[in-house]
Amino acid sequence: MHSPRETILTALHARLSALPATALRGEVLPERVPANGLLILRDGEPGEPEVTLSPLAYHYQHSAEIEAVVQGADRDAAFDTLTASIGTALAADRTLGGLCDWVEAEAPRPVDLPVEGAASLKAAVIPVVLHYSTADQLA
Repeated sequence: MHSPRETILTALHARLSALPATALRGEVLPERVPANGLLILRDGEPGEPEVTLSPLAYHYQHSAEIEAVVQGADRDAAFDTLTASIGTALAADRTLGGLCDWVEAEAPRPVDLPVEGAASLKAAVIPVVLHYSTADQLA
Protein backbone atom coordinates (compact mmCIF):
# COMPACT_ATOMS: atom_id res chain seq x y z
CA MET A 1 0.00 0.00 0.00
CA HIS A 2 1.36 3.38 -0.97
CA SER A 3 1.41 6.48 1.21
CA PRO A 4 -1.00 9.31 0.35
CA ARG A 5 2.01 11.34 -0.85
CA GLU A 6 3.11 8.62 -3.32
CA THR A 7 -0.46 7.96 -4.45
CA ILE A 8 -0.98 11.67 -5.20
CA LEU A 9 2.34 12.03 -7.04
CA THR A 10 1.54 8.91 -9.09
CA ALA A 11 -1.88 10.38 -9.99
CA LEU A 12 -0.28 13.69 -10.97
CA HIS A 13 2.23 11.85 -13.18
CA ALA A 14 -0.63 9.90 -14.79
CA ARG A 15 -2.45 13.18 -15.48
CA LEU A 16 0.70 14.58 -17.15
CA SER A 17 1.19 11.34 -19.11
CA ALA A 18 -2.18 11.90 -20.80
CA LEU A 19 -0.79 15.04 -22.48
CA PRO A 20 0.87 14.90 -25.93
CA ALA A 21 4.30 15.66 -24.40
CA THR A 22 6.50 12.89 -23.01
CA ALA A 23 6.08 12.77 -19.22
CA LEU A 24 8.80 11.35 -16.98
CA ARG A 25 9.12 11.23 -13.21
CA GLY A 26 12.39 11.92 -11.44
CA GLU A 27 14.51 11.33 -14.55
CA VAL A 28 17.46 13.30 -15.86
CA LEU A 29 17.02 15.48 -18.94
CA PRO A 30 17.53 13.19 -21.97
CA GLU A 31 19.86 14.12 -24.81
CA ARG A 32 16.95 14.70 -27.19
CA VAL A 33 13.73 16.52 -26.48
CA PRO A 34 10.68 14.90 -28.12
CA ALA A 35 8.90 16.95 -30.79
CA ASN A 36 5.82 17.48 -28.57
CA GLY A 37 7.92 18.58 -25.60
CA LEU A 38 9.08 16.99 -22.39
CA LEU A 39 7.71 17.09 -18.85
CA ILE A 40 9.68 15.83 -15.86
CA LEU A 41 7.82 15.60 -12.55
CA ARG A 42 10.02 16.14 -9.50
CA ASP A 43 8.63 14.95 -6.15
CA GLY A 44 9.59 18.18 -4.41
CA GLU A 45 9.18 18.93 -0.71
CA PRO A 46 6.18 18.21 1.50
CA GLY A 47 7.23 21.00 3.89
CA GLU A 48 6.19 21.31 7.51
CA PRO A 49 2.60 20.20 8.03
CA GLU A 50 -0.01 21.94 10.09
CA VAL A 51 -1.25 19.54 12.76
CA THR A 52 -4.72 19.15 14.18
CA LEU A 53 -5.64 16.90 17.07
CA SER A 54 -8.72 14.78 17.72
CA PRO A 55 -8.48 13.18 15.30
CA LEU A 56 -4.78 13.56 14.61
CA ALA A 57 -4.15 14.86 11.09
CA TYR A 58 -1.18 16.35 9.26
CA HIS A 59 -2.13 18.92 6.62
CA TYR A 60 0.48 19.37 3.90
CA GLN A 61 1.06 21.93 1.20
CA HIS A 62 3.46 19.76 -0.76
CA SER A 63 5.43 21.64 -3.41
CA ALA A 64 6.19 19.37 -6.39
CA GLU A 65 7.79 20.65 -9.58
CA ILE A 66 7.20 20.06 -13.28
CA GLU A 67 10.12 20.78 -15.59
CA ALA A 68 8.68 21.70 -18.99
CA VAL A 69 11.06 21.69 -21.98
CA VAL A 70 10.52 22.30 -25.70
CA GLN A 71 12.94 22.61 -28.60
CA GLY A 72 12.62 23.72 -32.19
CA ALA A 73 12.12 26.68 -34.44
CA ASP A 74 8.73 27.69 -33.01
CA ARG A 75 9.57 26.97 -29.38
CA ASP A 76 7.73 30.02 -27.97
CA ALA A 77 4.38 28.84 -29.33
CA ALA A 78 5.16 25.21 -28.43
CA PHE A 79 6.03 26.22 -24.87
CA ASP A 80 2.85 28.24 -24.54
CA THR A 81 0.78 25.32 -25.82
CA LEU A 82 2.52 22.90 -23.45
CA THR A 83 2.08 25.04 -20.34
CA ALA A 84 -1.55 25.78 -21.23
CA SER A 85 -2.21 22.05 -21.59
CA ILE A 86 -0.78 21.45 -18.10
CA GLY A 87 -3.10 24.11 -16.71
CA THR A 88 -6.10 22.61 -18.49
CA ALA A 89 -5.27 19.10 -17.25
CA LEU A 90 -4.99 20.27 -13.65
CA ALA A 91 -8.11 22.44 -13.80
CA ALA A 92 -10.16 19.49 -15.08
CA ASP A 93 -9.93 17.86 -11.63
CA ARG A 94 -8.35 19.90 -8.85
CA THR A 95 -8.55 16.95 -6.42
CA LEU A 96 -6.93 14.30 -8.65
CA GLY A 97 -9.93 12.05 -8.27
CA GLY A 98 -10.47 12.90 -4.60
CA LEU A 99 -6.90 12.04 -3.56
CA CYS A 100 -6.07 15.54 -2.35
CA ASP A 101 -7.91 18.67 -1.30
CA TRP A 102 -6.57 20.96 -4.04
CA VAL A 103 -3.94 21.14 -6.78
CA GLU A 104 -2.65 24.52 -7.90
CA ALA A 105 0.11 25.28 -10.41
CA GLU A 106 2.11 28.48 -10.22
CA ALA A 107 3.24 30.53 -13.21
CA PRO A 108 6.37 29.32 -15.02
CA ARG A 109 9.48 31.45 -15.38
CA PRO A 110 10.76 30.39 -18.81
CA VAL A 111 14.38 30.61 -19.90
CA ASP A 112 16.04 30.02 -23.26
CA LEU A 113 18.94 27.59 -23.11
CA PRO A 114 21.40 27.56 -26.03
CA VAL A 115 22.48 24.14 -27.31
CA GLU A 116 25.67 23.94 -29.35
CA GLY A 117 24.91 22.68 -32.85
CA ALA A 118 21.13 22.42 -32.29
CA ALA A 119 18.04 24.53 -31.79
CA SER A 120 17.80 26.25 -28.41
CA LEU A 121 15.67 24.85 -25.62
CA LYS A 122 12.93 26.77 -23.89
CA ALA A 123 12.38 25.47 -20.38
CA ALA A 124 10.79 26.34 -17.07
CA VAL A 125 10.12 24.85 -13.68
CA ILE A 126 6.42 24.97 -12.83
CA PRO A 127 5.77 24.67 -9.09
CA VAL A 128 2.65 22.63 -8.28
CA VAL A 129 1.22 22.84 -4.76
CA LEU A 130 -0.60 19.71 -3.58
CA HIS A 131 -2.87 20.23 -0.56
CA TYR A 132 -3.63 17.01 1.30
CA SER A 133 -4.05 15.56 4.78
CA THR A 134 -2.90 12.30 6.32
CA ALA A 135 -3.11 10.64 9.72
CA ASP A 136 0.51 9.45 9.59
CA GLN A 137 3.54 11.32 8.26
CA LEU A 138 5.18 8.13 6.97
CA ALA A 139 2.29 5.89 5.92
